[in-house]
Amino acid sequence: MGARGAPSRRRQAGRRPRYLPTGSFPFLLLLLLLCIQLGGGQKKKENLLAEKVEQLMEWSSRRSIFRMNGDKFRKFIKTPPRNYSMIVMFTALQPQRQCSVCRLANEEYQILANSWRYSSAFCNKLFFSMVDYDEGTDVFQQLNMNSAPTFMHFPPKGRPKRADTFDLQRIGFAAEQLAKWIADRTDVHIRVFRPPNYSGTIALALLVSLVGGLLYLRRNNLEFIYNKTGWAMVSLCIVFAMTSGQMWNHIRGPPYAHKNPHNGQVSYIHGSSQAQFVAESHIILLLNAAITMGMVLLNEAATSKGDVGKRRIICLVGLGLVVFFFSFLLSIFRSKYHGYPYSFLIK
Repeated sequence: MGARGAPSRRRQAGRRPRYLPTGSFPFLLLLLLLCIQLGGGQKKKENLLAEKVEQLMEWSSRRSIFRMNGDKFRKFIKTPPRNYSMIVMFTALQPQRQCSVCRLANEEYQILANSWRYSSAFCNKLFFSMVDYDEGTDVFQQLNMNSAPTFMHFPPKGRPKRADTFDLQRIGFAAEQLAKWIADRTDVHIRVFRPPNYSGTIALALLVSLVGGLLYLRRNNLEFIYNKTGWAMVSLCIVFAMTSGQMWNHIRGPPYAHKNPHNGQVSYIHGSSQAQFVAESHIILLLNAAITMGMVLLNEAATSKGDVGKRRIICLVGLGLVVFFFSFLLSIFRSKYHGYPYSFLIK
């Protein structure tokens, strides 16, 4: 038994150990090199992202809004990697562009960016920048953008969606409205801090002083306080201001008018029923005033006891004012509410 087992043990002892097939070594080497390359690429992306964020933070420490040309736009916004949101205002601030709306929107944008820059919640997840048409014409062409100002949000990942473009025509460009839009797109809440404005206080103080001085000078004759015509004029001015949309302008901050960049045509009436221009409210105020003047003349012609010929002229003038300006007002209403079927004299 022992003799038989000895050759078997010698055979086992003489066997060579088994290794992996020779053809698997190149595969393992290739896999190892691939892992090293992927790790190096990931490290390179992290370093590139860190450099971009560091550069943006340095710019933000100097200015709340930093300007971008085509190269900077492609590097910091269009080219990955990016783990931050970028709010960009596309504008045309050069004097030769004559864009008064751009200047007004820039003031509100500056207030918003300063509020974020000096808030306790400031971090490297949100930045504010600006692309001027004369400094980044290629960017405007790349985005097929033909109007200014325009506000866009570029998310950390993916392309901007439709909601990432701020609806300036409908909402206006007030800093508070921009902050609300940013909160919806980025979950970053910005509390807007406006610099103190004492012009209203000074104007009120001057008005009170003027009224007080007038009452003091006329202290022996205050019958004008009971003048019904004077109080009626004051009331009408307040009514005209409120019904023309001045309060809406104050809340939403719409542009005064819109200039078409292609043909240079200026629009004073907004084409949508959801928005208006400041010039539009002024036009409506004048139309309402003209209609009211016509009604006053008609009432004067009917109630006065003067010369019949004079009363007839007053009546015709008042009727003409009411008919013409009401037709104009109705045509504006018809142009804003598309599909409205009725018109009168003016279409």
